[in-house]
Amino acid sequence: MFCITFAAKLIGKMYTIKFNFEQKGLEPVVLNNVEAGQSLLEIALTNDIELHHNCGGVCACSTCHLYVEKGADHIEELSDKEEDFIDRAVNPRLNSRLGCQCILIDESGQIEVTLPDQTQFLGE
Repeated sequence: MFCITFAAKLIGKMYTIKFNFEQKGLEPVVLNNVEAGQSLLEIALTNDIELHHNCGGVCACSTCHLYVEKGADHIEELSDKEEDFIDRAVNPRLNSRLGCQCILIDESGQIEVTLPDQTQFLGE
């Protein structure tokens, strides 16, 4: 009984994440059973979703900029440092975040993000 209860708790701490794309020709990607504790940048890269990250994901640039459409309450809060870099991003909005700083908190739920057109960047 303990193993079943423990497994249910682990399974319950999973996310469903939908990646939308502004880039023409790309269809949305839905990922199920995503574990907490990862950044949206890590999740994108692990699943072959292109999200530029010139600084290597250490909150020192704005190339992993994205828009959190749904589920912002499931990711770590915006820091002052992140906010400074978002101000430098292309077309920032109220729901702008940096993918490297969007760490999934230890819960479960649904998150939906939109990635800006990645063709605007000239490499990493």
